Amino acid sequence: MSDPGPAVFALNSCRTFGEAVVSSAAMELMPHEEREFEDGEFKIRPMSSVRNRDVFVIQSLYSDAQQSVCEKLCRLLFFTGALRDACADRITLVLPYLCFSRKDQKSRSRDPVTTRYVASMLEAVGASQVVTMDVHNLAAFQNAFRIPTEHLEARRLFADQLSRLALNVDLVVVSPDIGGIKRANALRETLCRQTRQVITSAWMDKHRSAGVVSGDAVIGEVEGRTVIVVDDMISRGTTLARTARACRQHGALQVYAIATHGLFAADAEAVLSTAPIDHIVVTNSVTPGRLSKEFQTQRVQTVSVAPLFGEAIRRMHEGRSLVELAEGN
Repeated sequence: MSDPGPAVFALNSCRTFGEAVVSSAAMELMPHEEREFEDGEFKIRPMSSVRNRDVFVIQSLYSDAQQSVCEKLCRLLFFTGALRDACADRITLVLPYLCFSRKDQKSRSRDPVTTRYVASMLEAVGASQVVTMDVHNLAAFQNAFRIPTEHLEARRLFADQLSRLALNVDLVVVSPDIGGIKRANALRETLCRQTRQVITSAWMDKHRSAGVVSGDAVIGEVEGRTVIVVDDMISRGTTLARTARACRQHGALQVYAIATHGLFAADAEAVLSTAPIDHIVVTNSVTPGRLSKEFQTQRVQTVSVAPLFGEAIRRMHEGRSLVELAEGN
C-alpha cells in the first residue's frame, strides 16, 4: 500500500498558523470538529478516520482574546485522547509555544514544577511525542517527558534576518541575564558563520527576587556598537526595556530585541514604546493580538517559523533526521 502521508490537524485557535505549516510542506489539514455548548463546555473530535495513521496536531499554547491558555491546553488534551481512542498509530503534538514552561524547578519551598505536570498530562492522554521550539529551559523540558521530544530553534531564521546588519556595523549579542548566555552565544556563533565576521558578546548582571528585578551592570563592551538583545520570550517587556536602557547608557548606537515568542502581555506595548529599542523581531509562534496595528507596523518584525515546522513534520513522518533543524545551524 502507498503511504497516505501524515494526518495533520490544527485546532481552531491555531488554524492560521497550521495552514501556513501545511502549505509550506505541500500538505493539507485534516477536518475536525470543535462544538461549543451553552455552559462553556465543548467536544472536539477528528472528522476523518485516523486508524493506524501517523497523526500530527498543531496547537500553540498561549492566551489570546478568544481562549485562555488553560482552555487551549484542555482542548489539546481532549483531542489527543479522542485520537488515541480512534486508534491513531502515532500522535505527535506540534507545540510552537509550550505553556507553563517557565516554572521548571523549585526555587522556593513548596513551589510547583509545572513543566513536569504538563508533560504528565500530555503523556496520560496518549501523546507519542512532542515537538516544540525554544523552550525556556531545554534541560528541564527534556527531563520532564518520558516520551520522545524534539526541540527546534529559530536562531538560523533570526540570523538570516540580522546578517545584513553586520556588513557595515559592529555587532554585539547581549543576554539580558546570566541564564540566557548560552542562548545568546548560540545566536552569535550562527551570525559569525553566516557573515564571516567577528561578533562579540555581553550580558546583563540582573537579579530577580519575589518578582522584583534589580541590577543594570553590562558585562562586556557595547560602546559604539549595534546591540542585539536575545531572549526566549517577551511577556511584559520589562527585561528587554531594562537591558536596552543599560546598553544605551554604556554607549550602544542601536538596539535590536530578538525573542522567539512574542507573548506581549497587556501592558507590554506601553513598556516597550518608551524603551530605546529600534526594532523588535519575533516569530509567529504566537499571534501578537494585544499590540496595536500601528505599533506592530512601526516597531515589530515577524519571522515565520511555519516552514521550519512543516519540514520537521515531513522528516518525522519519513523517519529522517531532525538534527539540522533542531540545532538551528
